[in-house]
Amino acid sequence: MLAKNSPLEVVEMPDASPGPGEVKIAIEASGICHSDAHYRAGFGDVAFPRTPGHEIAGVVAAVGDDVSSVSAGDRVAVHYLVSCGACWSCRNAGEQFCETGQMIGKHRDGGYAESLVVPAVNAIPIPPNVSFAAAAIMMCSTATAYHALRLAGVGPGTKVAILGFGGLGVSALHLSRVLGAERIAAVDVIPAKLSAAEALGAVPIDSRRQRVTEELNRFDVAVDFTGRSEVSVAALRALAPGGRLVLVALSEAQLPFNPYRDVLGKERRIVGCSDHLREELFDLMRFAAEGRLDLSTVISRRVPLDARAINGALDELDRGSDSLRTVIEPRS
Repeated sequence: MLAKNSPLEVVEMPDASPGPGEVKIAIEASGICHSDAHYRAGFGDVAFPRTPGHEIAGVVAAVGDDVSSVSAGDRVAVHYLVSCGACWSCRNAGEQFCETGQMIGKHRDGGYAESLVVPAVNAIPIPPNVSFAAAAIMMCSTATAYHALRLAGVGPGTKVAILGFGGLGVSALHLSRVLGAERIAAVDVIPAKLSAAEALGAVPIDSRRQRVTEELNRFDVAVDFTGRSEVSVAALRALAPGGRLVLVALSEAQLPFNPYRDVLGKERRIVGCSDHLREELFDLMRFAAEGRLDLSTVISRRVPLDARAINGALDELDRGSDSLRTVIEPRS
């Protein structure tokens, strides 16, 4: 991204070598996330020019001094949050709130490239039976969905509503099952996505034709991946007493709810979800290695490292698409 609201262009960059505590990764897969489209439009603190991409997996090509956690040739995915680990926020709140933290693909150059240098601590080993593409999307869409479900306290017997059935939504469906959810509903407006959700065992709800509040009556958790206030508020009003609405989508839209009727009177909670934790990535790798988490249905398209193809995928995300997750495979 050379400038705000401009299409991505191919640029030759100097070949970088890892410094002390760093590794160089030859990228095998990089997911295209809707957040990348938001960053292309200048959402948040993005400095241009910037190479986007924060869902990254590949092979360690070289290691710097003082690195013992991984070796050249290891298959790894990349935790996209670069944090200090020492500030008050890191120690007491979470690495996503680091006072000097940076996000790969937003504040630092990311994975829409052939290689990348990152701190060694950000390299997460990939089990032998997990593909690069699956490992890449775990780094954001799956990890963020997992963090949201953990924040909501999803467990055995929980009824979960997924608001927006894109890449994060389908990961949330699979993970809700892993965590023991009793009933799962998916709310969307795109027929192909609703059909996909139904095929995976969720109750499909078309918010254009069905009353969300009635359809989700007494659900325990609603996780919002849409950023559409009318959908999230309708779900909030449907939740059982003590129910939790988790806001995940990047949105600045105001939520027009009645504090007493919609929240206080039923002891419902509105919870914000920001990114995820490094430790959660190891959980996901374990779930996948054990065969409990199959992300084959999440990846709907693969494209080469080509500016036209990537811009097309980002444009589709902005317009609304029936695709779930597109993955760049630079060496295919």
